[in-house]
Amino acid sequence: MVYKNLMRLKGLILLKLVILMPSSLFAEQPKDWQLGFQKSASEVMYDIVWFHDFMLLPIITAITAFVLFLVIYACVRFRASRNPIASKTSHNTFIEVIWTLVPCLILIVMAVPSFKVLYSQDRIPPADVTIKAVGYQWYWGYEYPDENIIFDSYMIDDKDLLPGQPRLLTVDNEIVVPVNKVVKVLITANDVLHAWALPSFGVKRDAVPGRINETWFKADRTGTFYGQCSELCGIKHAFMPITVKVVDQNEYEKWLGEAKKKFAKNKKESEKLFKVVKFFGDN
Repeated sequence: MVYKNLMRLKGLILLKLVILMPSSLFAEQPKDWQLGFQKSASEVMYDIVWFHDFMLLPIITAITAFVLFLVIYACVRFRASRNPIASKTSHNTFIEVIWTLVPCLILIVMAVPSFKVLYSQDRIPPADVTIKAVGYQWYWGYEYPDENIIFDSYMIDDKDLLPGQPRLLTVDNEIVVPVNKVVKVLITANDVLHAWALPSFGVKRDAVPGRINETWFKADRTGTFYGQCSELCGIKHAFMPITVKVVDQNEYEKWLGEAKKKFAKNKKESEKLFKVVKFFGDN
């Protein structure tokens, strides 16, 4: 009876904590005092995290511990009080062979899984959805070429944020994609270098004027995921967030129908042309 009461009390405490905690705590975004990567949402990012946590960190830890041991050992074993007459040894063939071969073997061990991760990032499967991302100073423009949809995505100022919306990451027009579908992203820029990066998907590609780079992701769960421009691009570099909303297929088709009316490509291009004509007419 006591055990059951304790478990009920524990459940009530956890429930209250969940209710009282801000919604941003559960969003796919950086957390205060966070160590490590954001929570993975694609197979590529799972591979990256595995490679970092179970390959790189153990090797780094082992090398650091070994070098620290050698430094301490050298300080104690070869201190001046114990060796009043310094050794005149200039080299040791065996040790030199070891410190050449061991690093080579370590690099080979690291290279095998890293090549697998790099290959999975560069090999793009047949796409279910194609999106074109264009970097501007300082916002992102998006296009769904197969759906005749085009729109711009600007960061929302602090004064216009709604409760629960993260600062410097919320935009007025989000990218919407279906869950468990391959999304191919064509990335370029209109003015200077930018970079399209989404940590939860393991995606980061440079946006270069006059050149189109490609990347892809396949989100394994629904939610809203945040990224930012990751290339210094001017005074407002920090104000180019990327927001991707992953939804189920039915919700995506519903959004698609609305977006085709709201963000029709011909309508958008006409609006831009009108602004250009108006600008030159006023001047």
